[in-house]
Amino acid sequence: MQFFVLAVTLVVLTGIGFFFGRSHALSSVSGRARNLHSLPDYYGWYLALWCGLPSFGLFLLWVLAEPYLIDVLVINQMSAVLPDKWAGSSDLILNLVQSLAAGHTVPGEATPALQEAADHYNALKKTSFAGLAAAMASLVAAGLAWGLRQITPGLRARNQVEKVLRWLLVASATIAVLTTIGIILSLLFETIRFFQLTPFWDFLFGLSWSPQTSIRTDQVGSSGEFGAIPLFTGTLLVTFIAMAVAVPIGLMSAIYMADYASPKIRNIAKPMLEVLAGIPTVVYGFFAALTVGPFLRDVGMATGLEVSSESALAAGGVMGIMIIPFISSLSDDIIAAVPQSLRDGSLALGATRSETVRSVVLPAALPGVISACLLGVSRAIGETMIVVMAAGLAAKLTANPLESVTTVTVQIVTLLVGDQEFDSAKTLAAFALGLVLFAVTLVLNLVALRVVQKFREQYD
Repeated sequence: MQFFVLAVTLVVLTGIGFFFGRSHALSSVSGRARNLHSLPDYYGWYLALWCGLPSFGLFLLWVLAEPYLIDVLVINQMSAVLPDKWAGSSDLILNLVQSLAAGHTVPGEATPALQEAADHYNALKKTSFAGLAAAMASLVAAGLAWGLRQITPGLRARNQVEKVLRWLLVASATIAVLTTIGIILSLLFETIRFFQLTPFWDFLFGLSWSPQTSIRTDQVGSSGEFGAIPLFTGTLLVTFIAMAVAVPIGLMSAIYMADYASPKIRNIAKPMLEVLAGIPTVVYGFFAALTVGPFLRDVGMATGLEVSSESALAAGGVMGIMIIPFISSLSDDIIAAVPQSLRDGSLALGATRSETVRSVVLPAALPGVISACLLGVSRAIGETMIVVMAAGLAAKLTANPLESVTTVTVQIVTLLVGDQEFDSAKTLAAFALGLVLFAVTLVLNLVALRVVQKFREQYD
């Protein structure tokens, strides 16, 4: 809470610096803004950056380093007075000290050494906050004084501000790239550990998935089987059903709203359709489990078919309904962006409206439509809640949509729920599944990008 107050204070002081810089620039030319090199607002932003950036950098560094430094100081204080039985239990001691410092109770009776360490911990936190506040105030004052000295009518404030913004954009892009690399490496390292316990080919081409492993060496029948083919099959089956529902309905809805509907109907229908995108997935899961699943089972009983109460058809169908607004909204914007001259030329040659849509508009909009469908596929592959509630957890190798199946994402969640040890094949299998899912999604994106480029060249 203290750091939040400090951050808000920094934002307020930066805003004050903006108004000081703007006013100082105008006063230096007696209010004649045309005599300034840049617009007055740029001088305000120039001074605001001098006030805010150094202090924000210190604030960020302090927030990252402070917990580690305080923990080290507390542990060093405790190590001199702890009995031998606590040796090597620094994490446990630190948790006890932090609980006492926060006013919580701890198991057993708090010893005087622990209470003294908790008081020391609180004193260090207060000293740290006071030091950070003083340092940030000093940097803001120094930045304000330095910036005001630099503001003159000839200062290229716009160039300076845009240079800083460019570096901030570069830093943001770099953070995004490094985050992606970090995610990939974390998956890769844990996957390598998994393949040291389970053969690579058995995982990719195995036909049985039973990740339960024994806890003791004398247990039998829990060695674990990690053949992922049933998971891949279930994922593809549910995704195929979802796209079979979403693509036709979404694409035809987009065509209707872009080329057939009147502006009044479009303004009503499009927002109502996009409401589906705002419904939480757990609500879709309840709908699939309590309504669609039993309905399909009753229909199956009436027609002599054996339909599981948890089936791929129920999960995929409801997932398709969820994906409709993604495909419809994007496709509608893409189709509406096709130049009207193409439509007018087709109609002038004697084509009907439907022939124009089929032979001119859709081919011209095909790259964007493919991108919209790809987004729907990615959404379907990554969905978890609907499959958990409507398709079950059984890893079955089947292409029958009337049976229960499971997907890769569901198994990742299942494997990582609860207290897990990250040295067993059962837990490490989740990282292997995640890496395979990432690779498949990457390949799909590359293929779709190639298709988009091919057709875009044709219609440019």
